Amino acid sequence: MIDVVAPTLSFQGLPVGAITAVHGSPLYLYDADVLTGRYDAVRDRLHEAVSIYYSLKANPNMAICALLGRRGAGAEVSSLAELRTAQRAGIPTDRTIFLGPGKSRAEIEACCAAGIRALIVESLPELALVDDVCRRAGRSLDVLLRINPGFRSARSGLTMAGTARQFGIDQAVVAGREDLNTRYDAIRIRGVHVYMGTRILSAEAIVDNTARILSMAEQLSDRCGFPLDIVDVGGGIGVAYHDNERDLDLSAVTDGINAAVTTFVANHPGTKVITELGRYLVADCGTYITTVRYIKESFGERFAVADGGTNHHMAAVGIGSVVKRNFPISLLGRVSAAEDVPWQVTGPLCTPNDTIGRRVPLPADLAPGDLIGVHRAGAYGPSASPVYFLSHGYPAEVLIHRGRTHVVRRRDSVDDLLAPQFLPDFDQI
Repeated sequence: MIDVVAPTLSFQGLPVGAITAVHGSPLYLYDADVLTGRYDAVRDRLHEAVSIYYSLKANPNMAICALLGRRGAGAEVSSLAELRTAQRAGIPTDRTIFLGPGKSRAEIEACCAAGIRALIVESLPELALVDDVCRRAGRSLDVLLRINPGFRSARSGLTMAGTARQFGIDQAVVAGREDLNTRYDAIRIRGVHVYMGTRILSAEAIVDNTARILSMAEQLSDRCGFPLDIVDVGGGIGVAYHDNERDLDLSAVTDGINAAVTTFVANHPGTKVITELGRYLVADCGTYITTVRYIKESFGERFAVADGGTNHHMAAVGIGSVVKRNFPISLLGRVSAAEDVPWQVTGPLCTPNDTIGRRVPLPADLAPGDLIGVHRAGAYGPSASPVYFLSHGYPAEVLIHRGRTHVVRRRDSVDDLLAPQFLPDFDQI
């Protein structure tokens, strides 16, 4: 866990209060130094045969994508908008892969037209559709088979393979189709993709997943006769949010992956290995900043009612967890001599579920106007939240780069929210 006992007073030397005075509240603040430092730390330790592809689902902000692309990251996208985001961010299409279990024909056509590095096929009907789209367009496209393996991942926060899932083609089905590499004219099967799970905080589990995926890829390639140009071993590297969690030892993770990859590429020297990283790259660079509007007591509990809540940071509620545990939360911008007492930190929504922190230790003198930060908030923030509930809209997103702030997404205005809506002429109906 990160140490958030001491209040954060500034980011890259800029006082927090000065940032919110200019850009308002609530907002997401991203530190470019933290972001690029995290990417470089992974890149410097990984085997040269392993390429890092950024999973845009974690944070699709174009500036975040551009910074990572400039460091050498590829893009893993799952929608037409994410594909266009990666393109506008300057990530080449030959470093872009597209996955997802429910792709539309329009999305497949866009991938074909763009000439992306590979499209990840998640079912046999989709494989036929991709072939049809490419044939009609007079083009060809490299595809990877997303495999739902016969084994499961240990210690995964969310299991996404090894059991009945909408993701991928069961390993046994692929193994039984030795004609896959010869029955389609317009697509080229170039390897496999496997994504075992997410929020994995065990280096041993990550390394074991990698080794088993590489072994399975080799077996399927031999059996079905397709080449292994690419093996995408997924990602799922976790970030510690809660009190009983500890961050991974990055060296243990990369040393173990490198050992497995070294053995594999000795037998397959031309194969590229892809790892998809989303949360692990961006979580730590982001802070969700919200301002206390009111304080009150109810049935003996202290409440800090803030101007932003779960409408912007739904992940902080603990969605997907049986036990609701807090993200790291702290006072920002000032030091208090008062003792810490438990506070319920809530937002502006008309629901008791709008609680972003339960019994959070914050100073007893917390007051309206104080700034509260939810740390490690760079992943699965506004894009994974009900931002339009009560029509509050998106918060501002601000990037600090080289000691200067840059608005990388402006805050929704009321006009922005109403612009897509139209009133019919009821008198003519």
